[in-house]
Amino acid sequence: MEYEVIDTQISPEGRMDVLSKAEVAKLLDTSHGGLYNIFRNCSLAVLNVGSGLDDGKELLERYKTFDISIIQRERGIKLDVKGAPAIAFVDGVLIKGIQEHLFAVLRDIVFVNGEIASNPKFNLETSEGVTDAVFHILRNANAIRPLVNPHLVVCWGGHSISGPEYDYTKEVGYQMGLRGLDICTGCGPGAMKGPMKGATIGHAKQRISTGRYLGITEPGIIAAEAPNPIVNDLVILPDIEKRLEAFVRIGHSIVVFPGGAGTAEEILYVLGILLHPDNADMPFPLIFTGPESAADYFRQIDQFIGDTLGVEAQRRYKIIINDPVRVAQEVHAGIKQVREYRKLTGDAYYFNWMLKIDTEFQKPFEPTHDNMRNLELHKNQPSHLLAANLRRAFSGVVTGNVKDQGIRAIEKFGHFEICGDVNIMESMDALLASFVAQNRMKLPGKAYTPCYRVIK
Repeated sequence: MEYEVIDTQISPEGRMDVLSKAEVAKLLDTSHGGLYNIFRNCSLAVLNVGSGLDDGKELLERYKTFDISIIQRERGIKLDVKGAPAIAFVDGVLIKGIQEHLFAVLRDIVFVNGEIASNPKFNLETSEGVTDAVFHILRNANAIRPLVNPHLVVCWGGHSISGPEYDYTKEVGYQMGLRGLDICTGCGPGAMKGPMKGATIGHAKQRISTGRYLGITEPGIIAAEAPNPIVNDLVILPDIEKRLEAFVRIGHSIVVFPGGAGTAEEILYVLGILLHPDNADMPFPLIFTGPESAADYFRQIDQFIGDTLGVEAQRRYKIIINDPVRVAQEVHAGIKQVREYRKLTGDAYYFNWMLKIDTEFQKPFEPTHDNMRNLELHKNQPSHLLAANLRRAFSGVVTGNVKDQGIRAIEKFGHFEICGDVNIMESMDALLASFVAQNRMKLPGKAYTPCYRVIK
């Protein structure tokens, strides 16, 4: 099947109108470091917004002729784009929001490569060095807003959700928007788009013209969760671990909607951090919510958490079913507690420096077949470290489901094998099976072939 494409040249707006010759050379060097491939793949994903595709491998194969290069001129740069998806254009002109997202890709890839990865002042082998890098990436993207009271709500949930669940996320977003709260998500479709869409109406009714709809992503997942059109601030972190840290450092509350393996990964990440003894007294509002039809889903999530991490983990969140007003009220009240705590301890409103994040949550995890098979999924360890390893297991499932390199690895070597304590494996198998049965692994209408096998 042939897909309509367009060739064009695009001029930047804002800070990305000038690049050094060295930066341009790195971006266009297809033989060293893979920087060009990252830039190309992320750019293609941004240009493919709205296509309903959530498969990185399929996207790259659909637009094999796509190419993007930088034209360096004395008065600035332009992007020369060949074979771009026509869906990104209106009457031959690139949609404004997509143009902004395209240059956000360029900005973050150039900054991370030039100022973080190759800069000796950032020691990414230490916990403090990783956190400092996350802060600088966010600050460079103008995502850090000082002198503003806490009001940023992180919303997590699946890109593949039902119509009633999507409508519910919009209603929750609307209620939060009415209360002057801004929204941060993984920037994709489904539960990442709905809260932003609802909040825009709430903000409009309150005559709030400065509403923020912050999207945080990373190169491996962007093809499956390309930035939705409402995102007006886009940041691309270099890997999933730094992306997750960015969420919990910059957000003041987290609301979790129904989702699949990626949502389970996010839940385990934040619970693992909150279970660290150093974070025991820190207020961090965490709410799981969905319509009445999602009640069984959250009962199963709650059961899995109880089976694996115990009662202490279950105490760190509230489950609210079919009550958007109460969700918004709880978030609003919880953020007030966050403000008082930050004020009392001297922590910044705009970045949660005091939150203790163990290095096990910061080390980039490569979900190879060997690494997945060797995960320590047993209870003979502190609960926050078990959460870190469970998070890695679900991260591997996400990789095998939607990421180009993961899909190709599964095709070549077969299923990921996940093994551990019998009780943990039985609970995980039941949870993953429920995701499959409820069509939470892929977008509606797409058949799902499991990329994993749970060994009991």
